[in-house]
Amino acid sequence: MTYKTLRNFVFALHRYIGLGVGLIAIIIGLTGSLLVFQSEITTYQKHFQIGSITPKGEMLPIEVVLNTVTKSYASQPDFKLNRVYVPTKPDEPFDVVYVTKKDDWIENYVHPYTGAVLVNNLNPNPVERFYKIIYALHYSLLVGDIGYKIVGTVGLLVCILTITGIFLWPGWRNLLAGFKIKWNAHPKRVNFDIHKVAGVIAGVFLFFTFFTGFCWNFGEFSEPVIRVITFSVKQEPVSQYIPGQSPLKLTEQLQTAQVQLPGAELRSVYFPQKPDSPLMIRYKFPEEIGDYGISYVYLDQYSGKVLQVDNALKPLLGDRILNSFTPLHYGTFGGLSSRILYVFVGLAPLILFITGFMMWQYRKRPTPDFSSVRKNSWN
Repeated sequence: MTYKTLRNFVFALHRYIGLGVGLIAIIIGLTGSLLVFQSEITTYQKHFQIGSITPKGEMLPIEVVLNTVTKSYASQPDFKLNRVYVPTKPDEPFDVVYVTKKDDWIENYVHPYTGAVLVNNLNPNPVERFYKIIYALHYSLLVGDIGYKIVGTVGLLVCILTITGIFLWPGWRNLLAGFKIKWNAHPKRVNFDIHKVAGVIAGVFLFFTFFTGFCWNFGEFSEPVIRVITFSVKQEPVSQYIPGQSPLKLTEQLQTAQVQLPGAELRSVYFPQKPDSPLMIRYKFPEEIGDYGISYVYLDQYSGKVLQVDNALKPLLGDRILNSFTPLHYGTFGGLSSRILYVFVGLAPLILFITGFMMWQYRKRPTPDFSSVRKNSWN
């Protein structure tokens, strides 16, 4: 196969994938931009609702907080305790999460010093409702499991689109040409220039975001593959179900878990949703950057046996790769600057689709003496 034949094939592949998945990629990109600062916006809204919290001595034990919230749901058997987030700062509340049979999350914010339930989102405010829709649109197009797989498939196709685009970038022949935009040229040329510059600048970041999205949406396939090729295979932790026996008290479980990760701080607890599910407890070491950490202890919910320990300071290669997905997808790897960049990266699919579509529209229209442009590799 000659280079010209290969280039023509890659160009055709790039064009038709772009036309085929462009609109969905635009939806994913724009909603992704809106979600970049979701945490800060919802946190501000949360503090606006609950007011200020004045530290008063020691925080209440997590068990006391859970007992208070559990009592308020005693008459609602369809609501099940899912997890609890421990405050990372003295003036933050506990966040106790319940789920319904419809998988709706009910977050209960609890005063860490008095135990009073300050507010819950059983009736979400406009900001929460907005982000709930945007988030579902982002990962499933609001159509459930089918949309989840569609978005994952589009993620893979956009990765191919990005690779082919980088291959076709004229900057490989002339670096200056690859970043130059002739604003006073023919509209076809202007669209091409914008397309090539936006594509090469956003290309790597688009690949990261869409590849990680693909891996998450097809996690039942991608994670085992990553673990196998990195020799990081793990057995799924499972509790040995004992009929008629109740799970151990959380106090005992936390004591067992803390011994496994000395020096780490408790960040959250994920409660078993099935009889054979483990109790998962999350910790953060002082050396870790994120607020919640990525160290976990998995315990048998009935016997308290330690089933698995994921130490963020001693990760397996597979764990390092999988843990890198979150900062790469959300743009948190470079702090505030990279997150701001990701707002604009989310706009890239819209820009690339519009300019690509315009070039496709011009494909059969005569242009004034355009051969010289091709000979000079769009320089």
